[in-house]
Amino acid sequence: MGLTGIQIFKLLPKTNCKECGQPTCLAFAMQLAAGKAELSKCPYVSDEAKAQLSEASAPPIRGVVIGTGDNAVKVGEELVMYRHEKTFINPTAIAVAITDAMDDAEVDAKINNLNTVTFERVGLTLEPNLLAVVNASGDAGKFEALVKKAMGATEKGLILCSDNLDALEAGAKAAKGRKALLYAATADNADKVATIAAANEASVVAKGASIEEVSNFTKTIADAGVKEIVLDTGARSIKQVFYDNTMVRRAALKSKNREVGYPTINLVFEMTDDPYKEAMYAAIAIAKYGGIVVMSDVDKERMLPLLVQRLNIYTDPQRPMVVDQGIYPINNPGPDSPVIITTNFALTYFIVSAEVEASRVPTWLLIMDVEGMSVLTAWSAGKFVADAMAPFVVKSGITDKVNHKKIIIPGYVAQLSGEFQEELGDEWEVIIGTREASDLPAFLKEYK
Repeated sequence: MGLTGIQIFKLLPKTNCKECGQPTCLAFAMQLAAGKAELSKCPYVSDEAKAQLSEASAPPIRGVVIGTGDNAVKVGEELVMYRHEKTFINPTAIAVAITDAMDDAEVDAKINNLNTVTFERVGLTLEPNLLAVVNASGDAGKFEALVKKAMGATEKGLILCSDNLDALEAGAKAAKGRKALLYAATADNADKVATIAAANEASVVAKGASIEEVSNFTKTIADAGVKEIVLDTGARSIKQVFYDNTMVRRAALKSKNREVGYPTINLVFEMTDDPYKEAMYAAIAIAKYGGIVVMSDVDKERMLPLLVQRLNIYTDPQRPMVVDQGIYPINNPGPDSPVIITTNFALTYFIVSAEVEASRVPTWLLIMDVEGMSVLTAWSAGKFVADAMAPFVVKSGITDKVNHKKIIIPGYVAQLSGEFQEELGDEWEVIIGTREASDLPAFLKEYK
């Protein structure tokens, strides 16, 4: 259990300097107790107080970083049970498993998918994150060799999995400097695995047959100097995964139980041989608090829906998803191609662009920044209106790409056409488009 706000307040300097962003030290203490502030925000706290407060000020679910550089992935540090309360913070990491019992071709294919399967959406790059190297053979030499091969084949973070402590240590030494995650410490060997992890700058998975069993030895690992811990509660059915992930989150956030205040790992590749069922299990784990999900492969067919789902869940619900303002060419448009203008609300963009692409008509799509609002919402808010749209069109550079001055506006704002025409000038022709995006293909095919 963490300290209360009053207990924390007694250890603060009580200067009420406001440099932490809070009006008083008491308010700051309350934020620390709730896991909504960081102790580093206080510039005057003493070293002695820091030592006492570090545990209390840590997030209720500790963060764990796996990997280094641009490929480092952080899981944990969540503050709420439900996304609408505020937001979820660190997206579920998706890993692919390879084993030292696989042939080279299969290993290479899985690593290649990890390295190359990537999608662009809303200006973001969506991709799987980690490589789980599994010691299926029990041979320490083969495991170490596979770890070394993995390190040369990918820059992604590594999860090293072995029940053989000699093999785990050999793999950890080989991967030293890559901030690997060691799988797994148990009640019988927690101190030994923690020692291996501490010596090789790695984090640790605490594995047990239940939440209760795991909670009994996470403190042993932490006391050995390894603070970054991930939990495997032994769940190998989707019902148990759902239950355990939820109960771990609830215990950490609601009861402030530090022994289970860590992200979870779900080995969905061990739960079924059916790739589509595995994808469904992964989707449930992502939706219900899984910190890391390990799959048998990260092929495009299963990754696209999972990565988009993850993006949607871990997008701040208080901020709309947007695309960048600019000119988007669809179907290789030329100087004679039509020009359509709409807003930068991501859903609007994807629906409109998909329908335009389906029409096979080369088209220029002008996306205007209206702070992520849809067409009607932006119009009613005074952002998608003639006196704002006209300057955007003129400055966008679209006239350098086309040899005409015709522009199509959404049918839902047809009432803008006259004023928009006036703002643009007589040389422009404003054309009223369709009300529904689904009607765009037919409209564009008939457009002259």
